[in-house]
Amino acid sequence: MQPGAALPSSAMPTIAVIGSSQTPPDHPDYQDGVRLGARLAEAGFTVATGGYGGLMEAVSAGARSAGGKVIGVTAPQVFPGRDGVNRYVTDEQPFPTLTERIHHLVSTADAVVALPGSIGTLTELMAAWNTAYVAPFSGKDPKPIVAVGPLWEEIVSYLTEKLATNGDLVHLAADVDTAAVFVVKSLRTERGAGKLAPRTGGALQDEQ
Repeated sequence: MQPGAALPSSAMPTIAVIGSSQTPPDHPDYQDGVRLGARLAEAGFTVATGGYGGLMEAVSAGARSAGGKVIGVTAPQVFPGRDGVNRYVTDEQPFPTLTERIHHLVSTADAVVALPGSIGTLTELMAAWNTAYVAPFSGKDPKPIVAVGPLWEEIVSYLTEKLATNGDLVHLAADVDTAAVFVVKSLRTERGAGKLAPRTGGALQDEQ
């Protein structure tokens, strides 16, 4: 796929997962990322991340362990000191600038999940939120966004109040399991359950 190209409509839904590049493998957030990636892949989704280390690697590892496809949206010219994509990426899509990378990651995904992170993750979450906010202006439905953990709950609640904007566009989840269920339910509503057949025997069930 050429940089900037949208996913074909016949493709399985792609979930962009954003999060810290600094989280070590022995951190609980890393293990959460692995579990999220596996659950999304088991539900039949392609997973897209920033392609590098930390939680991007964790999600990629989880998705690959469940037989899923992993897209890494990278920016080699912005991060020349990084060694390249993590070993779990099956399709690298490089972009020359950070802005183009973020735009592609959030605009071509069918849903966005935000894991714990810092300024980079915040920027990506804001881009997804703003994209969802303006979608109705052109007759489109907002894409599902879910943010995991107390940090995003605090930030989203604060911005909703101070900016008088629509905080309902960002679903807040306490953990990755709840986030995965939200994504599955949201996309099944939009696309129909028949298009979300699991890749493996470990199907993700809707949790009541």
